[in-house]
Amino acid sequence: MADSVDVLGTLKLVYTIYALAVISIMAWYAFRITQKGASSGPARPVIFWTYVATLITIGTGLHFLTYNVIPWVPMDLDRANIKAEKTFKIHYKDHKITLDKQTMNVPCNKYVVFDAYSDDLTYGFGIFRQDNTMVAQMQVVPGNGNDLMWIFHKNGTYYIRSTEYSGPAGAHMIVEDAIIVSGCQENDTRAMK
Repeated sequence: MADSVDVLGTLKLVYTIYALAVISIMAWYAFRITQKGASSGPARPVIFWTYVATLITIGTGLHFLTYNVIPWVPMDLDRANIKAEKTFKIHYKDHKITLDKQTMNVPCNKYVVFDAYSDDLTYGFGIFRQDNTMVAQMQVVPGNGNDLMWIFHKNGTYYIRSTEYSGPAGAHMIVEDAIIVSGCQENDTRAMK
């Protein structure tokens, strides 16, 4: 499975190039309509629509080529057939995060579920590495079931923080060293203490 940091880095590059291609058609159009003379005016329809069709093909093609690379997609598509090794309960209330276990010990390469519940406000459940890069996150809506299935492939110590704005006190909703993953052959260098 690809690491979320690698996926994000690749998607930043790909979408930057794609955005520049989209901006280029706007710049070309603006340049053409501001010129004087016989060659001025908008592009011929065949050129314009060929360019638009190319952008649409590339844009949708990116999604079809990358949908299975993004770490959470395969398990979301097959969620009904996957049995989690462990389920961890997380409770949110009054700008506090309470865990059912002080430290969540997660086995390597096993599916786990983080089951979060809020009594009062909308919060966020985010798993972060020690260098503050995010592994995964979900919204925790009050009165609803909110769970995140995840699988870790590298050893590391991760912290949890709220990723949704819930007022000024929400910025302090952090649980250090909440998740410890062990038993893997490789370490997550960004998540090691």
